[in-house]
Amino acid sequence: MIDKNKIYKTRDGREVRIYATDGGGRDPVHGSIKEEDGWIFQVWPKSGRYFEDDDEDYRIDLIEVRPRHKRTVWLNVYGSGVVPEACSSKERADLAAACGRIACIKVELDFEEGEGL
Repeated sequence: MIDKNKIYKTRDGREVRIYATDGGGRDPVHGSIKEEDGWIFQVWPKSGRYFEDDDEDYRIDLIEVRPRHKRTVWLNVYGSGVVPEACSSKERADLAAACGRIACIKVELDFEEGEGL
């Protein structure tokens, strides 16, 4: 179900504005898609899929844009391959280190909220 308080794009990556989700009839979601020459009005079913009863993906299906997060973490690596937890700094990783540590590596994470769940 489309929520007008969330951000969406089209399946092919174009920016979308949602004006209402309570319009009448078969297509209650009202909004527009940004084109090169301006905004084009569009309606969708409440699922956000251009054709709700069709299993095929369409380029104007609505896709939620989730926030991206960036983090730097440090991982203590042990000979057994076990990495017990990510630490927020090298100092914390050093304090948390146990016997048998073979490396402490810095990892830059850049991920979309919910990715991999």
